Amino acid sequence: MSVLHIAILSPFLFAIIVPYIYKRLRQIHTGWFVLLLPIILFIYFLQFLPQVKEGEGIVQSVSWIPSLNVDFTAKIDGLGLLFALLITGIGSLVVLYSIYYLSKDQEQLNAFYVYLLLFLGAMLGVVLSDNLIVLYTFWEFTSFSSFFLIGYWHHRERSRYGAQKSMLITVFGGLSLLGGIILLYIMTGTFSIQEMVANTSTIINHPLFLPAMIFILLGAFSKSAQFPFYIWLPDAMEAPTPVSAYLHSATMVKAGIYLVARMTPIFAYDANGYWVWLVGGVGIFTLFWGSFNAIKQTDLKGILAYSTVSQLGLIMSLLGVGAGAVHFGNDNQLFIVATIAAVFHLINHATFKGSLFMVAGIIDHETGTRDIRRLGGLMTIMPVSFTIAFIGTFSMAGIPPFNGFLSKEMFFTGMLRVVKMDIFRFDSIGFLFPVIAWIGSVFTFVYSMILLWKTFGGQVQREKLPKTPHEAPFGMLISPVILASLVVIFGFFPNILSDRIIAPAVETIMPMFAIDEIHISHWHGFQPELYMTIGVIIIGILLYLTLGKWTRIYQLFPNKLTLNQLYDVLLPSLETGSNMFIRTHMTGYIRTYLAYIFTFFIAILSFTMWSKHAFHFESTNLADIGLYEVLLFLAVIIGTVTILASKSRLTSIIALGAVGYAVSLFFVLFRAPDLALTQLVIETISVALFLLCFYFLPRNFHLEKTRFKLTNALISVGVGLVVTLIAISSYSTKLFPSISQYYVDHTYDPAGGENMVNVILVDFRGFDTLFEISVLAIAGLGVYGLIKLRLARRKEG
Repeated sequence: MSVLHIAILSPFLFAIIVPYIYKRLRQIHTGWFVLLLPIILFIYFLQFLPQVKEGEGIVQSVSWIPSLNVDFTAKIDGLGLLFALLITGIGSLVVLYSIYYLSKDQEQLNAFYVYLLLFLGAMLGVVLSDNLIVLYTFWEFTSFSSFFLIGYWHHRERSRYGAQKSMLITVFGGLSLLGGIILLYIMTGTFSIQEMVANTSTIINHPLFLPAMIFILLGAFSKSAQFPFYIWLPDAMEAPTPVSAYLHSATMVKAGIYLVARMTPIFAYDANGYWVWLVGGVGIFTLFWGSFNAIKQTDLKGILAYSTVSQLGLIMSLLGVGAGAVHFGNDNQLFIVATIAAVFHLINHATFKGSLFMVAGIIDHETGTRDIRRLGGLMTIMPVSFTIAFIGTFSMAGIPPFNGFLSKEMFFTGMLRVVKMDIFRFDSIGFLFPVIAWIGSVFTFVYSMILLWKTFGGQVQREKLPKTPHEAPFGMLISPVILASLVVIFGFFPNILSDRIIAPAVETIMPMFAIDEIHISHWHGFQPELYMTIGVIIIGILLYLTLGKWTRIYQLFPNKLTLNQLYDVLLPSLETGSNMFIRTHMTGYIRTYLAYIFTFFIAILSFTMWSKHAFHFESTNLADIGLYEVLLFLAVIIGTVTILASKSRLTSIIALGAVGYAVSLFFVLFRAPDLALTQLVIETISVALFLLCFYFLPRNFHLEKTRFKLTNALISVGVGLVVTLIAISSYSTKLFPSISQYYVDHTYDPAGGENMVNVILVDFRGFDTLFEISVLAIAGLGVYGLIKLRLARRKEG
């Protein structure tokens, strides 16, 4: 196993020892030990920057399930390295922040850091796996670990609700993703992303192309909170703030973005433009819907949650529009700007949104509330937090000179160029993209101002605050200060990222093109993008100053018609319906369950035999039926009827044994003494056990009167008829040579045996026989223990 594989799996390994560290070193915050791992991993991944910049990918593989073409192939390229640095870099800052945010005396830190490390490892596995089955395994691990992180404060009902909601929606997307992966494998015969990219022409011309694409996008949209799956993200804000800052700004919600970026070389070539329309259209609508709903929120993390939905939609729309570049030959550079903007904004969003989440946690921690209706006037009381929030919100609003302004300008450029596309009907209705982008940006400006000035502006409302407000301790400010500093640095010096990180990532997303030198600057002249930004600021200020007059429009959207309400109604209905179904069919009686099993047995096997034209009867080579066979057949029939008609338990048991012994005699007649001996032993033990069980039944137990039931009779006759027909058809239909000759050829010399049946049982079916013996031994020990327990109780009585 390579160092790269160890790096991916190291968080899982470290998670094993965290509980021991927590137990042994309670006087030290567990976070200090955990902090070392993401820092080491961040430094480790930094060393790959020069190689990736030169276009040298790193691929290392370990065989996992070779029979199914599943290998743990780890690959570092521009896109994977970008996400690995975000995951470990932001992860280091989040762990540092959590050390001061979570009390070691009041929180179960061992559980928190175990969940956090599991999530860290799962995200690294997602972004660095080339094999889609391995990627999917880690993908579901992110849902699993985020469920525990969101529900960390499990004593709170809303935390449990948010965790369940995120799990149900993202696992649904995960199952859809698995369906898409399987369809891609059917089309290409491989799970390797590299090999799929090489077989793009095969995929886009295959009938399964569109279903595979839809399934893949369902997985991506649900994980990255795109419309209509976004409803889980606001409820996930019940998690501790370090979790929100990590999962919902830089990592988990970016997994869907990563998947779309990784799959773009496979699906973007479709001539019908399904990928461009779906990814771009869903993204741009999510941008608008998230920003529109963020304005009416009153909880700081609620505003940030909907703003995250909006920003994720922005990045998704850029990836969709950028994918249109594959259809434009020499003019493709006009549209690659959208992909460049997507990668750049991905980085910017992680910096400004991470710092804002941490500030929201600081405000909650130091004032006791996140409700903006109770906050205000904190500018002078918490000056450092205000400065961080000022930088973060202005960057999010797209105001110069911060990094958010640069990527927002590039976003406008990408949206404006959509109207130049003369494919997919973009030339006719494509104007909606820049219009919706501009409207969404106006709302983004408004909620950014609400977040900043409703919290830090105005007068302090001390009587409404549960705690006396004060600035956060130095340790809690380190991480958001670093992120806010990056916002400023990337704003003034954006090109420190362009060649080292952005260009390699864009080349991974668009490997079909040679990416020209990327140069990002603040001033591009008096272009439409500049006028759009000026319009956003002017209209945004006017809307913010007149909030009370126009926010009444939100009352036009009744809560009963929201997606959240649909979820709240649908989930209990499903639970109620499933409970009714279970209570109706799960009666507790074995005979009822057997009726279900045998009914489906009859239906499925009969349909299969009929559909495959398998009913066939061949009368040649049949042996003559002698007198002994007829007599034994009559004995079996008489014994079976006796079991059904008898009112005595003892008589029924003896008749059941007689049937078994008669079957044993059939084996004797057919010259199978080993089988006859086995059957005789089994029948003897079964009769003895039945007698023993009935002996220990309560004295007042009476055999209930047997009543004829037509349903049971039909099922019984049906099973017998189907099995008989299958037996006859299997004898009469020879689709391949019998295996019996194989045993004849290999029993006497290779296996060194003289009794074929014994050799089959001991050598060819050795493990099967061993497990059967083990099961019988365990069952015998259980029966013996029950009998001893019963006898001991009788003696005590």
